[in-house]
Amino acid sequence: MNRAGMFLLLLVVNAISAATAAEKIEPDQFEVPDGFEVTVWATTPQLYNPTNFDVDAAGRVWVTEAVNYRNFRNEALGLANAEGDRVVVLEDTDGDGTADSSHTFVRDADLVAPLGIGVIGNQIVVSCAPNIIIYTDVDGDRKFDPNVDTKEIFLTGFRGLDHDHSLHSVKVGPDGFWYFNVGNGGPHTVTDKAGWTLRAGSSYAGGSPHLKENFPGRKSDDGRVWVGGVGLRIRPDGTGLTPIAHNFRNAYEESVTSFGDVFHADNDDPPACRTTWVMEYGNAGFSSADGVRSWRVDQRPGQPIRVAEWRQEDPGTMPAGDVYGNGAPTGIVYGENGSFDEQYPQGLLLSCESARGEVLGYVPRPQGAGFTLERFPFMKVKSTSAQHGWFRPSDVAIGADGAIYVSDWYDAGVGGHRMTDAGGNGTIYRITPPGLKPQNPEFDLSTTAGQIAALKSPAVNVRALGLTALRDNAEKPNEAILELTKDDNAFLAARAVWLLPYAGQTGMQRLHELLEEGNADQQITAFRALRRAIQFAGDQPEWTKAFAAAQRKLAGSESSAVRREVAISLRDVPVSECSEMLQRLAAGFDGWDRWYLEALGTACDGDEAEAYELLVDSAGVDPLDWDRRLAGIAWRLHPPAAVEAFKTRALSEDVPAEQRKQMINALAFIPTREAAEAMLEIATAGPDDMRGLAAWWGHNRHGNDWKEFALKELFPEPPTVVASKGAVRRDLDFQPVGEPDFFASGGEAQADINVRGAKRLYLLADTISAEFTEAEWRNPTLIGPSGKVSLTELEWTSAVSGAVPVNIPKKQQNLLRRAMKAGPPTVLAEDGAAPKLQVRARSVIAWDLSAGEYERFTVTAEAVGDNPRTNNRVYFQIFVDRSPAGEELPALADLLDHSASASLGRALFFSKRLTCSNCHMAEGFGGEIGPNLTQIARKHAKPILFEGIMNPSAAIATGFETISVLTVEGKVINGLLISAGDPVVVKDANGKIHTIPEEDVEEMFNGKTSIMPELKKLLTADEIASLVAYLQEIGQD
Repeated sequence: MNRAGMFLLLLVVNAISAATAAEKIEPDQFEVPDGFEVTVWATTPQLYNPTNFDVDAAGRVWVTEAVNYRNFRNEALGLANAEGDRVVVLEDTDGDGTADSSHTFVRDADLVAPLGIGVIGNQIVVSCAPNIIIYTDVDGDRKFDPNVDTKEIFLTGFRGLDHDHSLHSVKVGPDGFWYFNVGNGGPHTVTDKAGWTLRAGSSYAGGSPHLKENFPGRKSDDGRVWVGGVGLRIRPDGTGLTPIAHNFRNAYEESVTSFGDVFHADNDDPPACRTTWVMEYGNAGFSSADGVRSWRVDQRPGQPIRVAEWRQEDPGTMPAGDVYGNGAPTGIVYGENGSFDEQYPQGLLLSCESARGEVLGYVPRPQGAGFTLERFPFMKVKSTSAQHGWFRPSDVAIGADGAIYVSDWYDAGVGGHRMTDAGGNGTIYRITPPGLKPQNPEFDLSTTAGQIAALKSPAVNVRALGLTALRDNAEKPNEAILELTKDDNAFLAARAVWLLPYAGQTGMQRLHELLEEGNADQQITAFRALRRAIQFAGDQPEWTKAFAAAQRKLAGSESSAVRREVAISLRDVPVSECSEMLQRLAAGFDGWDRWYLEALGTACDGDEAEAYELLVDSAGVDPLDWDRRLAGIAWRLHPPAAVEAFKTRALSEDVPAEQRKQMINALAFIPTREAAEAMLEIATAGPDDMRGLAAWWGHNRHGNDWKEFALKELFPEPPTVVASKGAVRRDLDFQPVGEPDFFASGGEAQADINVRGAKRLYLLADTISAEFTEAEWRNPTLIGPSGKVSLTELEWTSAVSGAVPVNIPKKQQNLLRRAMKAGPPTVLAEDGAAPKLQVRARSVIAWDLSAGEYERFTVTAEAVGDNPRTNNRVYFQIFVDRSPAGEELPALADLLDHSASASLGRALFFSKRLTCSNCHMAEGFGGEIGPNLTQIARKHAKPILFEGIMNPSAAIATGFETISVLTVEGKVINGLLISAGDPVVVKDANGKIHTIPEEDVEEMFNGKTSIMPELKKLLTADEIASLVAYLQEIGQD
């Protein structure tokens, strides 16, 4: 870092320290649902920078810290510890609801910002790329002693050292497998203890000196290509590593319910974070199926980001769930039983949102073959709090006492691998009904009663102790297991169902009862328990026979969710061996349920051509007569044999437009010349409303699946798509900063003012009336050494008005296209010998005068409406800003309290002078080169927003790092990497896409500077403060 950058960082740190001396957010500053209270359970210096935590059977909290967080970017904070990060143990020894004991379990040089911890008995499982490490506390003193205790590298080969997109926590599922995930900061090459190897990669790289390259498209030992971030499970002995879903961006954790459902939240890419029920083997869709292309490359014309980012119109991707926009999700837990039972008897899914500064709540409800997720705020800082913008929840868990615990990273911002809290502060909060004191149940794992008590624990990894003990000797306590399967609490009953295969003949008999007569949840759990027992403990004849019978029976279930499970279980069964079941499952598709359709596609994985012949062709229906069911199945399978049928439907105007579009999209995923030629026919001779999409696909596929056919030049140019600007909102509160140089009321004015040294000039016409009225600025003239210049001859740089624009001159139209929805621009007009500006009060027009030398400004202003009463209520103001852009700015601590106008900030953001909106979107307007800034103020507190404007290279948003490509001809192309395959695709600062064949690339290297200019060179203190005020205003709830 250069001296200027270091100085700026120190200014930021000092400003943050000055802004708030608090080391934690007090409980009364939080909002939680009625019936809950927040208390501080532990805080610095008991712990620092908590990234993740787990709760043991005694209620102790084990925390991974990240004091060594991104030292390559945060060295100025001076927090680094050369001995490594640590795991700290916190305990409430007197039962008063607050921790009073804190000590280090281990500090290890192998721990560099670890992101996950699971406490499973005396095994402390820490996730820190490249390793999953098991520390075994042999003597149980909760202090790691290398002479007594053991350290094992359980798995290794995960990329993402000191990077957020890496390895996350281990949770024990109800089936006994260990569940975890890894982000898309690959490539990951991980071999389990039985020799099975996962190879996962994508085009994502950057953000860290440890992640300079990635390798997509590699096959794992199962012959499949797993892309990007991957969810995984493994046996506790280190064998049986299995991907359960993939193509995430950066899901922080997996939460597994007692029914075996998996939920997670994914993505700190600003536009489209999501919370999702994860269907087994599902493809989340962040990258292309081979991992080579980002979603931006494949975003179709007019396709919304929330659809494009998760490829929701592509066959083979699972539904995205709740896509809620900007954010950075972290820890997640599905609370099943605990102190919240009364308010949430169906369970409570809690997801930490560090960027938005809140814990999101959901009560997932089954719908069709999937779940609905209705979001609500569970915990957040009050908007009136001085510490609003500092709450950065990193993890959430249910304690052994049933309380909800939330850890706070505590910082002014998240993202870009930066932290600004020089104290490394952190807090753990406890959320319970008012006054609830902790009661951690004691149990003896040597007894059946103790094992059942542990299985009932609200804490995920504590219940694993009971599960393991009961499973290892299940025939002995089988009566207790059978009794628990009948518990009124469905979650507790489900935990026992997983033990039934191990509980001898009586256990299998009870399992059969549930498969035959149980409700949908019970049938799903029993089916999963039998299937997973085979996977966990190995094939046994009785299990295999029972499972095959269950598949056949449940394939005809009335519940689409039950049939979904059967479909998923057929993934590795050849179509020829399960054709009857597939036909029954296909008959159950209603034509609408996307979850069900994806499960059906999973059942046919690798055998799509044979499945298409069985499920579609054999129906003998003319493609023009396909219903939604047949069309949907054909789209999902899209084998080469379907090309002619897809083309026929796409060309027929008798087929609804939505379904023709579906057929065109299906053709695009068939990598054959016949498919490309069919697309060409649609693009040149198809219905008018489909030609553009077909042309776009022809150009898109030239860079990948259809490149070898060289048909691009035959395709028409895709149409240019202009983003919709939405409805106009009148802006009635624009106010330039400072006092006016001229003021006159009464509906008329004569002004002659000094403008020497003026950099900007603002004309404001306003009214104290509730009604708008017409007004004019007549003969506005600038006078200088070179003579007179009419202000009407200069283009204004920004304008807002309370009126709808009319008669817009051509030279203003370009600016108007970039104008914000907050208000249409004031209209410029000329009237022969008397130039004038026609406006309606209220309006403000701004000019940049920095290019000229002017001494005086004269103008006549008058209200000219039809009503004399309202005319008299119009007043005129003229503001002159003489502070030069690029002046030496005040210290950041002073800027935080600087006077500012959000409306001026809005005008500047969309102005021709700054062109912020060329790259960034705000309030639904602008470009998509950089991050969407509509909710950026929820991700970053005020000091970080200032830093982002003044020094954008200090913390480049993850996913927006720059890259430089040197071609063999010596040309250098700088910009954002869109695709790392062949060809390499780069988007430059002007939004231009550069497609570079791999053979023409001499070298690629990551840049260290943002493509955003340092605006401190262009703006005054008033303007920078106003830009920040605007971002804060639009980021409010």
